[in-house]
Amino acid sequence: MFKTLKSDLQAVIKRDPAAKSIWEVMLCYPGFRAVRIHRRANWFYRHKMHLLARITSEWCRFTTGIDIHPGATIGKRLFIDHGVGVVIGETAIIGDDVTIFQGATLGGTGKDTGKRHPTIGDHVTISAGAKVLGPVTVGSHAKIGAGAVVLKDVPAFSTVVGVPGHVVRLYGCKVPCERVGMCDDGKCECIDTEKCVKRQEGLSGEEGVDLDQVDLPDPVEQQLEQLKQRMDALEAALREKSKD
Repeated sequence: MFKTLKSDLQAVIKRDPAAKSIWEVMLCYPGFRAVRIHRRANWFYRHKMHLLARITSEWCRFTTGIDIHPGATIGKRLFIDHGVGVVIGETAIIGDDVTIFQGATLGGTGKDTGKRHPTIGDHVTISAGAKVLGPVTVGSHAKIGAGAVVLKDVPAFSTVVGVPGHVVRLYGCKVPCERVGMCDDGKCECIDTEKCVKRQEGLSGEEGVDLDQVDLPDPVEQQLEQLKQRMDALEAALREKSKD
């Protein structure tokens, strides 16, 4: 139970610039306390002490505002920032180096049985208010934008926004893009920029964590821009036709 204590502490220190000391994290961070309490509750749950596990998880919810079912499987270095309103369901599986912000939900749809909750890969960032629902899989290094509602599988190295959630970036390239995932030949315009998510491949631990929540494309703006380009093209064609 104490094996992950050091790594859980380091995750907070490295990802939150407001954290000034280990003692501050241990005494004042509800997300850290929730993860530590859950690891204890999960041990009870796996050893068939279900009532004790639920009592422990309810105490966690009461004291931190974070609701994690004791049956959920959580990997190393999970960081729940702020944490109030976070809900993680019973059959949820969370990989290593995941970051979850306040108000996020890893829940069910109410119609599934057995595996009812999401599977989250490594180095995933789930932004404030995002909802990932059902037995979907979120690939490693993916980012879920604030307020997004994810109901389908999310590929690795992608960025998802909107309701319902859809992919707007893949390997750092805007979607649609004919060269998505083809950066190895050096011809992609983003290959030499920090936006190239392909650079993160193979990174482990804190090196692979990407907390950027600013550079998220607006899908509505993209559609309006495409519509404007289409209208400009049609107007140009009409002008050419009228000259004839």
